[in-house]
Amino acid sequence: FFMDMRTYGKDFEKYYERARDEQGVRFIRSRIHSIEEDPESHSLVLKYVGENGDIQEEVFDMVVLSVGMETPEALINTADQLEIKLDQDNFVQTGVFNPVETSRNGIYVCGGFQEPKDIPYSVMEASAAACDAMADLSEARGSLVKEKTYPQEKDVSSEEPRIGVFVCNCGTNIGGIVDVPKVGEYARTLPGVIYVEENLFTCSQDTQDKMKEAIERENLNRVVVAACTPRTHEPLFQETLRDAGLNKYLFEMANIRNQCSWVHSKEKKEATQKAQDLVRMAVARAQLIRPLPQPTISVNDKALVIGGGITGMTAALGLADQGFHTYLVEQSHELGGNALNLLDTWRGDEISSHIKEMIKKVKDHAMIDIYTESTVKEAEGFVGNFETTISQNGTDVSVKHGAVVIAVGAAEHRPTEYLYGEDDRVMTHLELDTALRNGDKIVSGAKSAVFIQCVGSREPERPYCSKVCCTHSVKSALKLKEMNPEMAIYILYRDIRTYGQREALYAEARRQGVIFIRYDLEQKPQVDKSDEGIAVIVKDNILGRDIAIKPDIVVLASAIVPRNNEPLAQVYKLPLNEDGFFMEAHAKLRPVEFATEGTFLAGMAHFPKPIEESIAQAKAAASRASVVLSKENLMVEGVVSHVNEIMCRGCGICEEACPYGAIALVEREGNKTVANVQAALCKGCGSCAVACPTGAASIFHYDDQEVLSIVAAALN
Repeated sequence: FFMDMRTYGKDFEKYYERARDEQGVRFIRSRIHSIEEDPESHSLVLKYVGENGDIQEEVFDMVVLSVGMETPEALINTADQLEIKLDQDNFVQTGVFNPVETSRNGIYVCGGFQEPKDIPYSVMEASAAACDAMADLSEARGSLVKEKTYPQEKDVSSEEPRIGVFVCNCGTNIGGIVDVPKVGEYARTLPGVIYVEENLFTCSQDTQDKMKEAIERENLNRVVVAACTPRTHEPLFQETLRDAGLNKYLFEMANIRNQCSWVHSKEKKEATQKAQDLVRMAVARAQLIRPLPQPTISVNDKALVIGGGITGMTAALGLADQGFHTYLVEQSHELGGNALNLLDTWRGDEISSHIKEMIKKVKDHAMIDIYTESTVKEAEGFVGNFETTISQNGTDVSVKHGAVVIAVGAAEHRPTEYLYGEDDRVMTHLELDTALRNGDKIVSGAKSAVFIQCVGSREPERPYCSKVCCTHSVKSALKLKEMNPEMAIYILYRDIRTYGQREALYAEARRQGVIFIRYDLEQKPQVDKSDEGIAVIVKDNILGRDIAIKPDIVVLASAIVPRNNEPLAQVYKLPLNEDGFFMEAHAKLRPVEFATEGTFLAGMAHFPKPIEESIAQAKAAASRASVVLSKENLMVEGVVSHVNEIMCRGCGICEEACPYGAIALVEREGNKTVANVQAALCKGCGSCAVACPTGAASIFHYDDQEVLSIVAAALN
């Protein structure tokens, strides 16, 4: 039950459609009247008003309330103690152009304390706040760092396997289902196992210390931990091995929680047997694993930012203010991007003066080199060591850098409906802003206006919400009302998505008499032209019939569409989603990073978003890039692909299969073509090993013998 479906985030609309069309979830546009308990059945009777105005009721076993968010009293007190200002809703007061800065210098905010928001944006803001803090502290960077030292790594390559097995109870997560002592006793019978220990929590610091002592005391040269998932805990245990003087790859993990106790909680006997099987498989592989080197690569501490709009300039300043020399590339003749065409923000801040100030700051910054009328032609290299060729007015310039930020923005869709292009009185949002800024008589003299939402958005061709359109229309309607309070304004919409604190704009528009009429995709408005003027015909769902409006102007909330991102995506081997926007590594955990290390994204190249979110994401990208650039050297992972050049026939299948561009064909002596792996780019995913028809490609730490030993142990 909902009033407006606000699925405005990246891929949110598709999620909504899958739930509705594939999972059978009913979505009922309504307003809830009451929920009462049936005295006989004790079921819940929900009464609501449907879209046509009729009162209806349905019976349910359970009702879930989607409640709003508010600032806890404790945080209000914290803000008072820190002397930072809160807004009228008791969220931290920030500005559109400074979305993580509080009213007090040096104190930054992120997440729900600033305004209700989802996980991806909260994570972006966290990195953005870190960016501003790092800029404040840039002169002190590294002054308090103490580099951790490790003991000399033992050479165990010629030794017989001496395996230690550590079985974890994980509190009751494992121990409440699996008979851990029995698993430990079983582990003692396995070949190569010298030492077995059971722990309540193997990941605790005291157990890590005991593990280190056991490795040294028992002269262990392999370690198996039977516990939870390696996705979260493998790095911790590998660090313990390094502290004990062992190569971190002499480690194997059996996941007896996620793959056993959690999924077999009703079958304790069988779960215990399966835990024994998993330990046996891990021990079998541990006997064959070998130490792997982790080479280091030097880092070029310069950055490249592609796109000179408000997002790109913010990212460039975020990096340059931290002391990293930055190259800024813009394809047009001037900086500023889409923001040059906008009138003001949803909070009423004038945009052009801020853009001019930002452009001046970028041009005057000693650490920023600007390339206008330029495009990226080609690039090579890897994290910490990229070399990009920039084409500027027919001249190629090569720049070396350690990280790259993609901030190429997006564009306004040019509609092919509603008489757009046939009549000057029909215009898009950006054209309306330009007309308002220039005092165009078509707009200033208008006595009535119609806004049509979702023009080109949320349709099969572009099945996504463009996010900024509803707020832009409502804000523009209020601007027109300010110019002429008597002006008749109609907003034709499918869902009003003035999310968060933008809801205040929506409420104010209704108070001022803006009329909102909902339409369905199957019954879109119709715009006709005659000698008498323009007529907009739309079906009113409450009246149940068509109504005709004769406005002086029609404003189309046109979709935001991606630029032609394919060439740039090919240059850096970056993924695009099916809508043509760049695809981040993980929507929640890595919202400003690509899977390819050293490459980052921000702004509307990622997905449509308002200015403050673009700025926050730009700062976040700069923050994440600075993590790379601030290091003198980077350690390359040991679990990477390698090619047996004797077996390789140079067919190039592995090069095509690699999603990270880590493999390339090279010429060897005797005119032989073979595949070569750039270890710094490789993620060890194994795509090349699967694709290779000759078996020449394989993955260190996962060769055939090691993997087949697990299979054999499972079948034994």
